[in-house]
Amino acid sequence: MLTEAKLQKNDSFTPPKDWPKDGPIDLSIHDLPHASSSTEWWYMHSHITAKGGKHFSMFASFFRKLISYDKKENKPVYAYSITWAISDLDEKEYHTVSLVDKAAPEIGLKRLKKGELTKDPYIRKAAIEMLKKGVVPYPDELFKEDPICSLDRLYLKYDSNSFEKLDDNTYYLKLDHDDETKAGADLRFIPKKPPTRHGDNGVVRGVSAEDMFYYFIPKCEVEGQIRIGDEVYEIESATGWYDHEFGRHTDEEKQTDIKKDVAWNWIAFQMDNGCELTAYDLIDNNTGEDCGSFAILIDEQGNRHHSEHFKLQPVGDYFTSTRTFNDYPLEWTLDIPDFGLKLEAKAAFAQQEFATVISKPAFWEGRMEIQGTMNGQAVAGPGYIERSGFYKTETLKDFFKVVSRETLKSIAKIIPTQMKQDKFEELVSARGNTGYTKGLDKKQYVDHMIRPIREITDRGGKSWRSYATVACCDIVGGNSQKAKDWLALPEMMHVGSLIVDDVEDKSDVRRGGPACHHIYGEPIAINAGSACYFLGQICINEADITDAKKLKVYNLYFEALRAAHTGQALDIAGLDYMMDDVMEEDSKAKLLVKRVLGTHRLKSAAPASYLARIGALLGDGNEEQVNGLADYFEALGIAFQIIDDTLNLKGFDDDLKTKAEDITAGKITYPIAKGMAALSKEDRARLWEIVQMKTDDLALLTEAMALLKREQVIENCEKEAKRIMDRAWKKLDPLVRDSMVKLNLRAFSWYVLERTY
Repeated sequence: MLTEAKLQKNDSFTPPKDWPKDGPIDLSIHDLPHASSSTEWWYMHSHITAKGGKHFSMFASFFRKLISYDKKENKPVYAYSITWAISDLDEKEYHTVSLVDKAAPEIGLKRLKKGELTKDPYIRKAAIEMLKKGVVPYPDELFKEDPICSLDRLYLKYDSNSFEKLDDNTYYLKLDHDDETKAGADLRFIPKKPPTRHGDNGVVRGVSAEDMFYYFIPKCEVEGQIRIGDEVYEIESATGWYDHEFGRHTDEEKQTDIKKDVAWNWIAFQMDNGCELTAYDLIDNNTGEDCGSFAILIDEQGNRHHSEHFKLQPVGDYFTSTRTFNDYPLEWTLDIPDFGLKLEAKAAFAQQEFATVISKPAFWEGRMEIQGTMNGQAVAGPGYIERSGFYKTETLKDFFKVVSRETLKSIAKIIPTQMKQDKFEELVSARGNTGYTKGLDKKQYVDHMIRPIREITDRGGKSWRSYATVACCDIVGGNSQKAKDWLALPEMMHVGSLIVDDVEDKSDVRRGGPACHHIYGEPIAINAGSACYFLGQICINEADITDAKKLKVYNLYFEALRAAHTGQALDIAGLDYMMDDVMEEDSKAKLLVKRVLGTHRLKSAAPASYLARIGALLGDGNEEQVNGLADYFEALGIAFQIIDDTLNLKGFDDDLKTKAEDITAGKITYPIAKGMAALSKEDRARLWEIVQMKTDDLALLTEAMALLKREQVIENCEKEAKRIMDRAWKKLDPLVRDSMVKLNLRAFSWYVLERTY
């Protein structure tokens, strides 16, 4: 376990009086809380074989942090928190608990208002809105009771979780939390080696001007039990590890220009040759600079050996979380020449991400299987790796870039350009159905069916429709990681409509490149676009869900397609037939607005709404939640299309579309319809005259825009989109618990309304 600490020489540093002096560490003193410390934590982990052969790993961290000083009471004020997790290695399940101080909402609000915690204005706004309720986003939860942190002996009690030093100098850890998993532990740690100093003889220097002291006990026997659900697993054998770190801030005048955006990797490894190893490195995210690193080897006799010269680096596969869309390496190498060590570490399973606002928005800490050589002799054993701070999606724009990237991976899996025979059979009809691929030229199939689709998908889109499915799965308590390949379904549905739309509208550009029909011709484009709808069925067919749930998903999927095609039919038909009446009657102008909105609802909003239903269904949401999310994404789809229509008139910053293209195409979009309802008869006749011209004359386009601006049509459309979203949010808000996913959805609603892309 590691906090934000940087190793650096500081000759002027004078340690606090309550820090360990040179020589052995007196645990009867230094296991206790330190009065000089503004940050302190106690950490332990264990690798467990239970009776009956089940295998687990677990870690727990108890934190105490100074937040203010009560001058009236003449005492410091601390905030407390705890994070713990149990890795079920056989089931590959990760059970987490994160409890934070009752003051956390107030602390978070203060930091957000200072511009800390997030760079994204929409996420900040959504976080402030949520914290003002006096809650924190799940999976974090507030303490129900006041934490106990004893000063005269090691005794920490945070709700029903506790850690204490017993009279026989062993440590007792109790983990318990009343949630869905009912996971917990009762463990006794029996030290088998003396405490060892990390860093520079125990001292590490902090990135926020704090100096820290860090020691650990690398080997403990562990007794007790693990609980998962209704099952209790008695320990047959287990190893344990204990860390303790504490530190303080220096004087205010010394804190300027020191803090950096630092991320870290930390490893702890118990070898089968009787040795233990721990190492960490810290990296400045902004510059890539090495901010300090240290490796400590404890030999069989408990002697400490240190090195500052090693390479701990990720290799191989990465895991991408569908909750945070953060990337985590699953394989590592560690090379320490001073110790003659060459190691390879592989994650026991991928999904060991710990989501918490304590380490925004998540870190990865999980069980590793480690093997290699030490001085030419084979070594192996269990370990932990923690990776924190390497979060590259701090804005919604960056977040959706990663969503788009993962959507493309899902697309490539569902419709690859290179495939084996069984995949070829599946795409043509079904795996094992060799009759329909007999005699076919696979390359011709790929070139005329798959590549036209991939031409558009691989350029990347906004991907918010794909995110809708996984987000709605998570927000109702499901596990979206199991639904990752569903990212392809919404994108293929959407791309199919884009390809065909471009043929119908005679569009030249799509996603920054030539429209599909300009590359492959109209017949191939129409066929490929239509095929998208049916190829997406593979996502449903391969899903690990019950047949009953698949049937519901099929019905929802085809309902979405019918609604979207109805909307497209009405969009193609247009509303010109109404315009003679609109020119004469104000009521018909208002009806025109409703007709445009109805088309938007079918063409743009219905697919998003149905995809939300599918996601909530996959997450086992209740009926109210499913309907609330469906309504929210319907509102989002309508608002998105209204804003899309307004941006078409205002122009796109990245030149993906030309300014006022819809007027040039003679389309009656939402702003045009609203303009007809707002303008006088004379002015709407002139506006309609210009729209009918389908002109690209700048003077005429400027005149049309002036008519709309006179009645503030674009501004009013934007306000209406906001009202639509706000109404839907008020309905959804009480139906789903406050969580990080919910916070992201709220932030995204503003991002859509204020976008300029």
